[in-house]
Amino acid sequence: MQKKMTGKRNIQWNDMGIILTLVAMIVIFSVFTKSFFSLRNFTNVARQISVTGICAVGMTMVILTGGIDLSIGSLIGLTSALAAVMMSNGCPIILAVLAALAVGVIVGFFNATCINYLYIPPMITTLAMMISLRGAVYLITGGMPIYGIPEQFKVLGQGSIGALPISTIIMVIVFIFGYIVLGRTPFGRHIYGIGGSAETARLSGVNVKRVLYKMYMLVGLLGALAGLILTSRVNSGQPSSGDGYEMDIITAVVLGGVSVSGGEGKLGKVIIGVIFMGVLANGMMMMNINEYWQRVVKGLVLLAAVAVDIRAKNKAKAV
Repeated sequence: MQKKMTGKRNIQWNDMGIILTLVAMIVIFSVFTKSFFSLRNFTNVARQISVTGICAVGMTMVILTGGIDLSIGSLIGLTSALAAVMMSNGCPIILAVLAALAVGVIVGFFNATCINYLYIPPMITTLAMMISLRGAVYLITGGMPIYGIPEQFKVLGQGSIGALPISTIIMVIVFIFGYIVLGRTPFGRHIYGIGGSAETARLSGVNVKRVLYKMYMLVGLLGALAGLILTSRVNSGQPSSGDGYEMDIITAVVLGGVSVSGGEGKLGKVIIGVIFMGVLANGMMMMNINEYWQRVVKGLVLLAAVAVDIRAKNKAKAV
């Protein structure tokens, strides 16, 4: 009984640890930068985390199945560049948006096909796609920024309703959608079941391949939506768009308590991880910390998050 109580306290501490660290980080950045603790900056953070947050919903589903998607950053870049090129050449906004969303779904379908029928592990499949899609971004843009985005399209990433950025509102809607899907639908239960044991799920009547197809196509759709928001926010299509986003997204999900081995975690806590990564990036930028050091810090944060997850699982097994 004592061991169970101790385990429960450890779980509660793990849940609170990320919140306490986030609060401490806000205090530190507020002390060392004059404009960090301001409504304007917090609005900027809310706008900036929308891309990471939207993709984190899809990444949560992937990691819950025991997989991973390393191609999401390059997919953001590809859809961002594609939409920018189409709109700058006079294509109607709606067609550019639909084309970008379609590309996202196709990429997700391709990833799922490689995993389901070629039996290539998710890490290798999406790593290969990450490299290929990044090459496609440079081919589409010619390695140069694409400008000429219509003024109407800027509303998506730069507009606000009252004090709330539209992109943040979209992120919240996506989180609510993901919360309902994972917690209230058979599809969500199947995702958890596959993460616990794909073979057991299959023997229980779950069509594992179909679930993975739906999931990766949804991830691609969300990645494309994030790419469109990024294009609108920066008012251009940059060849480097989305570069490194996959690590921020994965770190946010793991910080939110989703187990890297699959089958465990709640989407409701992932939003805390998304905010954590947004505050960290914003604070380091405002402190003028070198970009390369920022990458070092983010990498260490990911290592720490995975270490905590593994330690918690080992303690749970020992109970």
